[in-house]
Amino acid sequence: MQQERVRVKICGITRLEDALAAVDAGADALGFVFYPDSPRAISASTAADICKRVPPFVCKVGLFVNSERDKIIEILEQVALDLLQFHGDESPDHCDGYSKPYIKAVRMHDNVNLVAEAKRFKQASALLLDAFVKGIYGGTGRAFDWTEAAQNIGKPVILAGGLTADNVVTAIKQVRPYAVDVSGGVESGRGIKDAGKILEFIREVRNA
Repeated sequence: MQQERVRVKICGITRLEDALAAVDAGADALGFVFYPDSPRAISASTAADICKRVPPFVCKVGLFVNSERDKIIEILEQVALDLLQFHGDESPDHCDGYSKPYIKAVRMHDNVNLVAEAKRFKQASALLLDAFVKGIYGGTGRAFDWTEAAQNIGKPVILAGGLTADNVVTAIKQVRPYAVDVSGGVESGRGIKDAGKILEFIREVRNA
């Protein structure tokens, strides 16, 4: 059976022009970072304005890192998000109960058991696998050993961490993920996307 096409999420959107460039290039999802410590953090009001301009059938993802439940609810009341991404040390109970599907990030430290994580976060729509860097929750620009992700864990896998147009084909061939997630790999500066890099990245994914 032919491999289903790999989806693409462009994360760390901070500007309308970057969102529209990603959509024009064929991105399946856009990520908005609601984590104040991130260089790609965005305010709820700016994200809301951008989301109003995103056309149908493009998934709008809100990324949270150890956020209080009240804060998440407050943002959901302002921003038309389709999916939540929990990128910190959240428990399964903390990820549930927002009337939105969610994905859970797993930082690939030594001896992580992906099958066990998939079972623990049984309500998650997918697991997002990212590089582990102590004290940093995503956006590191670092890759991990993709062979660790090349297994059937019983859930869709979203591959993140250090992906660029130069290495994404190799990553896809090794892991066969449901989707890939890129942020720094398509930027001209922190939080500023490069339309040419986005287009090149998505072309490489489509050709993988």
